[in-house]
Amino acid sequence: MRFKALALLVAAWPLHSAAAERRLVIHADDLGMSHSVNRASFEALEKGWVTSASILVPCPWFPEVARWARDHPEADLGIHLALNSEWTTLRWGPLSSRDKVRSLIDEDGYFPLLETAVAQRARPDEAERELRAQVERARAAGVPITHLDSHMAALFGSQALFGVYRRLASDYGLPRLVTRRGPRTGFGITPDAKIDEVLSHGPEVPASEWRAAYERLLAPLPAGTYQLIVHLGYDDEEMRGATGDHPDWGAAWRQRDLAVVSSPEFRAFLKREEFELVGWKHLK
Repeated sequence: MRFKALALLVAAWPLHSAAAERRLVIHADDLGMSHSVNRASFEALEKGWVTSASILVPCPWFPEVARWARDHPEADLGIHLALNSEWTTLRWGPLSSRDKVRSLIDEDGYFPLLETAVAQRARPDEAERELRAQVERARAAGVPITHLDSHMAALFGSQALFGVYRRLASDYGLPRLVTRRGPRTGFGITPDAKIDEVLSHGPEVPASEWRAAYERLLAPLPAGTYQLIVHLGYDDEEMRGATGDHPDWGAAWRQRDLAVVSSPEFRAFLKREEFELVGWKHLK
């Protein structure tokens, strides 16, 4: 009941002024990657700090996500379609039999570290086989799927992979993350785009400026629909072990994102700017 009440509160965000023409999805990536990410993201979803999240189905903590999703059917959860595995000490690979998707795995039997390697090596038919397996695994586990997006934008790396992405969205009747502006427009016009632009921090932002930089990013936006992508987690031993040799989107980065979305100051900023907070259920 608490989660349902919070969902209704988000849906009732002010709509009456010109500034309310700015609709914002606050979206948490990488559910399922680790218990730390799950704990932080579940709390953010339950408390209305974020309005949607997406799931890395091949990752080791997916069963915990599936159990939570069944207990929270109101949650706005997409599939973070994955063909790469970027950490060096925490790796994942295909759900499909490896002999059926050889172009998707590296010499160690995992998805490649770099998303650019996906575009260079992945056969579209094998990519489609694996991505359908990810969607089907989530459906079989009882996850109510609201949308599709692409982990590290790997499916935007070639026209053939982008075609797979478009076909999956059509076949499953789900909206997909493409934008009207910026690097996620894909190849040519995307009439199914629900989002004008995706926003996120870069590694150049000092830790002391984290919340202020997000506010500077959001405040001048014109009317439209935007997605702010955050990466939530705790700066704990688990996250440091998984991401310690990666300067971006690691343990400290995720703790800072959690601190921003949970802060009363940031929520007051969003209300003052009269952003309409929405999720993919609204956009669908």
